[in-house]
Amino acid sequence: MTGRPAIPARRVRVVHPGFGATVQDLGRPGHAALGVGRSGAADRRSLCLANRLVGNREDAAAVEAPLGGLVVEFDHHATVALTGAPCDARADGRAVDVNAPVRLAPGSRLTVGVPYEGLRVYLAVRGGLDLPPVLGSRSTDTLSGVGPARLAAGDVLPVGDLTAGWPAADFAPQRALPAEPVLRILPGPRADWFTPESLAVLGARPYRVTDHSDRVGMRLAGPELRRARTGELPSEAAVPGALQVPPDGQPILFLADHPVTGGYPVIATVHEDDLPLAAQARPGQALRFRPV
Repeated sequence: MTGRPAIPARRVRVVHPGFGATVQDLGRPGHAALGVGRSGAADRRSLCLANRLVGNREDAAAVEAPLGGLVVEFDHHATVALTGAPCDARADGRAVDVNAPVRLAPGSRLTVGVPYEGLRVYLAVRGGLDLPPVLGSRSTDTLSGVGPARLAAGDVLPVGDLTAGWPAADFAPQRALPAEPVLRILPGPRADWFTPESLAVLGARPYRVTDHSDRVGMRLAGPELRRARTGELPSEAAVPGALQVPPDGQPILFLADHPVTGGYPVIATVHEDDLPLAAQARPGQALRFRPV
């Protein structure tokens, strides 16, 4: 026989999934008419950075680990990178850098600590995680159940070959996450359903992220946003970053796994470039909105 020898299978084994780790890539846009949202990484900027640091294509699948706690083992020589929320990480007991490519030997165990700021940590492996795609994406959609299940201890993740060259940087320093994020907002399609005072308050007063928050959306607590008109609103299309306001006047910020429709008026929409910042806000943290 001639030709190239077969490349040995490469795998990552999940020892501990942390606090609900999932596999994410850049999502599956274009299926809203089927009732399937985009999903994908909540902090797309950090996912792309992790992939670039190991020489992957930016759309390669990686692990998103909220609040860290992830422990994985490698059966091959691997190049990995951790990005997103800064944390203490160790490979076989030795400290490893975040925002930098790290080389690991077969049998290495990588432990991701709880972030000391921010919320979501991303782990990219050179070659990308090669799970079967669903509607063109390997992302876990926690709302619809589309894509792979949440990671569990004992899961074995195959590594693919979605590379785009060799890592071009040894370190990619990032700005510290702000203690009080400021998110730019654009007027929503139903801003006229709210009083002018509510619109002014939204842009002037802080809101607190509650513990009723996940990849679907963040429930916020703060000044009540009062309606100028009552009545029911038929379900309408929704996008990531939509600020939907239920009858209690407390806004909900839609994130990666948001529903594709909603029955409450959307007062504003967070600028897409600020969604990675929103995705790193922890429960209990205050944030502000800035109209643009």
